[in-house]
Amino acid sequence: MEYIASEKGDSTENRDPNLLANGATKAVVETKSNSENEKTHIEAPAESAACTSDTTDDTELCEIPEQIEFTIVFNKAKHDITFAYDATVLDLKSHLERICGVPQLAQKLIIKGMARDSMTLRQAGVVKGGKVMLVGSKMDDILAMKSGPQETLEEKASSQSSKEPLCMQKIHRKVLDKGIPPDVMPGIKGVKEPLPPVPLSGMLNKHGGKVRLTFKHEQDQLWIGTKERTEKLAMASIKSITSEPIKEHEEYHIMGLQLGPTEASRYWVYWVPAQYIEAIKDAVLGVWQLF
Repeated sequence: MEYIASEKGDSTENRDPNLLANGATKAVVETKSNSENEKTHIEAPAESAACTSDTTDDTELCEIPEQIEFTIVFNKAKHDITFAYDATVLDLKSHLERICGVPQLAQKLIIKGMARDSMTLRQAGVVKGGKVMLVGSKMDDILAMKSGPQETLEEKASSQSSKEPLCMQKIHRKVLDKGIPPDVMPGIKGVKEPLPPVPLSGMLNKHGGKVRLTFKHEQDQLWIGTKERTEKLAMASIKSITSEPIKEHEEYHIMGLQLGPTEASRYWVYWVPAQYIEAIKDAVLGVWQLF
């Protein structure tokens, strides 16, 4: 009988109403909550997959620019080039200046006729495996062509008077006799200073025209700017640098940049502030230059 009573006591009819209301409901709630948690845990990988997909899409947006392979033909030499297809012809010329030694301003690229600097390689008609003709002269050749009979005579005169200080030689006196340019940077005698963050300006070339020197260390170039144009020279193309103080104005120097094999290939700059001479040599020739 006790067994039967116990069995009845466990039945739904004999349970405490409060226990039924609270206990059963709590069990259902807990079961439902657990089910929701399980669903959350099950669905989490799907959300993670979505994030992964988004990341992939972002990566795909940062694609490397389309490249094109072609051949540059210059002076019977061939150079295999891989370049951005949507880069401009001017960008390509800048790249070729380092490879072929032809100044950017002196280059002409023949693709389908003359290619304009503002055109992209795609617009200019460059095709995969195609050939592009480079027409132009290297800096040494340009300087040699510019060296006329007058410069040859001046070179001979310079050789005859090579024992004289530069400032006393006739070819330099014609520039120095004009006096110190009014806008030249101040010179300081007996002092060595690093190059300033701005170009060296206000100096003169052999024609008496204004010259500005800009040192592009990140490109390993020296830019020689005049009123007419700017020559962008690779520093490696400058073989040596000659300098002497100007008599009675020792705070300034005459400086010659050796751009070719002969003295006629020397580019003269007048009224260079004396305190920057050593820094110029270090920047162009390197700290371990031979004197």
